[in-house]
Amino acid sequence: MSKLVITLGAAALSLVTMARSAEAFCGFYVSGSEKPMFADATQVTLIRDGTRTVLAMQNDYKGPLDDFALVIPVPVVLKEKDVKTLPRDLFDRVDQQGAPRLVEYWEQDPCYVQPPRRMMMAKAGMVNTEDREEDESARKHSVKIEAKFDVAEYKILILSAKDSTGLETWLKESNYKIPDKAAPLLRPYVEAGSKFFVAKVDAKKVKMTDGHAELSPLRFTYDSEEFSLPIRLGMANSSGTQDLIVNIISPDKRFEVANYKNVFIPTNFDVKDGTRTRFPEFYGALFDKTVEKNPGAVVTEYAWAATPYGMCDPCPPTPMQPEDLMTLGGDIVGGKIAQSEFTLTRLHARYSAKDMKDDLRFREAKPVTGGREQWNGKGIEYGATPSADNAFQARYVIRHYWQGKIACKNPQRGRWGGPWNDEDDSPIAASKLAYVPRGKLPLDQYIGRDLWEIGVKKYKPAPTPPSPTMKQTPPGGKAMGFGVGALAGLALLGLARRRLR
Repeated sequence: MSKLVITLGAAALSLVTMARSAEAFCGFYVSGSEKPMFADATQVTLIRDGTRTVLAMQNDYKGPLDDFALVIPVPVVLKEKDVKTLPRDLFDRVDQQGAPRLVEYWEQDPCYVQPPRRMMMAKAGMVNTEDREEDESARKHSVKIEAKFDVAEYKILILSAKDSTGLETWLKESNYKIPDKAAPLLRPYVEAGSKFFVAKVDAKKVKMTDGHAELSPLRFTYDSEEFSLPIRLGMANSSGTQDLIVNIISPDKRFEVANYKNVFIPTNFDVKDGTRTRFPEFYGALFDKTVEKNPGAVVTEYAWAATPYGMCDPCPPTPMQPEDLMTLGGDIVGGKIAQSEFTLTRLHARYSAKDMKDDLRFREAKPVTGGREQWNGKGIEYGATPSADNAFQARYVIRHYWQGKIACKNPQRGRWGGPWNDEDDSPIAASKLAYVPRGKLPLDQYIGRDLWEIGVKKYKPAPTPPSPTMKQTPPGGKAMGFGVGALAGLALLGLARRRLR
């Protein structure tokens, strides 16, 4: 089998990035224009079953309106039946399913015996002149056009090349300007025998919103023994640091990277009430500190095994539906995924060109749990612990302690549930993280405990000095008020007055 080289834009779902940074995009854009082009956001979902992989991606392109294209290394020659477009709102539901979440709990009446809390369940409702010129140029530069077909606004070519110089020259002669940083990055993929998916976009068929092209999401299907995600080529359209979130859907396995350090995001701790209005920014600060403590690591944010009922705790407002799984690739791989039984793994990396020297290579990992409302004799669970099933998430809690009267002999404190009145208790997801402010939120002032995992201590205000008391003696040591002599004088004065009378 061909070596898996899926360089298909990979900043999946919600991304944390600086304002000037481009989000991770594993392929690159080319255009006939001289203007700069950036991939601000790309969402990717991988369905993996055996050697069969279905990859769905959504790109956010910002650049000139001239005809432009995506250039993406792929492991095999894709046929027209292997490529299709998807609805854009599908990726919002995938994002919500695995995104870090903020929940609120209210302490219940300590005098009421509440039945054991159950996990919340969310039931799934759950050839023209242009073509001839391309062919002639391809033959001249040892570039072979393996396939041609159209899908929606995309005119797709599948290319193979014998050397990166020939591929670069062909793209330039086809009126595409190669980004300056892309040429040397093409070489390892050409040498590995990768094919190149060139999806040319007709700008007349694309809607522009706030300078961003609303491209139809694409889905690819292929077989490969190796499961990896090239990221080096995406630096061509980067303006600096990139964020990459990979969502992997598998029948019953979670995944981690095999060639970089793996860490879990700190989870399951209380936060201050003000986090509610700044949660995406709060999570961005938490993630940045985690990466700072573990440079070059890939962070696991979510690994949860679903059931036919879409079990989650807490469930997002719009969880993934069975039809979403089918659209993402369940119709191809079938099996448990087609029946809505799957494990979703969400991996997150933040890097620059100097940090990541190799593509991401995935391997199966043992199940873990964490980030749930589970208590033991030492308090609430924290971190990721080995388990028989996957149930790990990035989850943070605002707690409202009981404010009413306690009129019983043996009150039971620490029973947490829904709101006392009509407050909204829907979880808040940290999505669209690419656009949150960075470096402005003091993390230590929002956490409810010391984050020993990443070396952040909870903020403690300096003790207030005692208020100064009134001095009994003024400077110089002379007593204030009436002394003994003064009292004696008053007594003599009174005696003299009586004698006069």
